[in-house]
Amino acid sequence: MATFKEFRNNIKPNWCPGCGDFSVQAAIQRAAANVGLEPENLAVVSGIGCSGRISGYINCYGLHGIHGRSLPIAQGLKMANRELTVIASGGDGDGFAIGMGHTVHAIRRNMDITYIVMDNQIYGLTKGQTSPRSAAGFVTKSTPAGSIENAISPIELALSAGATFVAQSVSSDLKGLTDIIEKGMKHKGFSLINVFSPCVTFNKVNTYDWFKQSIVPVESIEGYDPHDKIKAMSYSMANKGLLTGVVYQNTEQQRYEDLVSGFKEESLVKQDIHIDEETFNKLQAEFA
Repeated sequence: MATFKEFRNNIKPNWCPGCGDFSVQAAIQRAAANVGLEPENLAVVSGIGCSGRISGYINCYGLHGIHGRSLPIAQGLKMANRELTVIASGGDGDGFAIGMGHTVHAIRRNMDITYIVMDNQIYGLTKGQTSPRSAAGFVTKSTPAGSIENAISPIELALSAGATFVAQSVSSDLKGLTDIIEKGMKHKGFSLINVFSPCVTFNKVNTYDWFKQSIVPVESIEGYDPHDKIKAMSYSMANKGLLTGVVYQNTEQQRYEDLVSGFKEESLVKQDIHIDEETFNKLQAEFA
């Protein structure tokens, strides 16, 4: 069984010192080892932005996609090789701006992959502009008078789109984040994990200290039931979307793969792709 060290490679991340993405990377590596994976059993697909670099920093299959498109790539990969554990990753701009359409449809589709969003509530790679996760009034280069838009709530968005696993964590809690990623990887369906990952260079509002004072762990709420969708939505709204932990999980809904007629358990890469003459002739006759 691989250790988390075997999920390391020799590429040194070029994130800013103190960036929350370092902890997200470490949590993925630890979670992969804890659930018993080998590097060849894991694929990490990323988009664009600071977070997009993560697919090259983990010793496993990795693909650095294009902006907002990590989810369609990850879903195609899972359909071709369902034996792989597939993680899609990106930032809040990647997942909740240009990639929002893919995010919503991946959620409702419920394919067995894990989507980790590194949410720093700002565009970091392009040097500090307002993102869909920036609060109203947020001042950046693109909104010098303060943003006039309301921020998206990932938790409420996911719940309303029909997510079967919704969780949130903060990068400063490596142990808790690792545990949540493990649970997401084990969940039979689509897992959305939003991670508060402070941008230490451009976001001077949503800092580590700010999150420490603001987040509300679901464990601190007496009688919290992660299987009650209505209460999960209510608690998220009451706490301004700042719940952490497993906010909601539905273990009853079937995965996309289980609903596709004729979809074989054996991965496509292991199947015989040759067609016998009789089958070929029948297929050809359909177009006559």
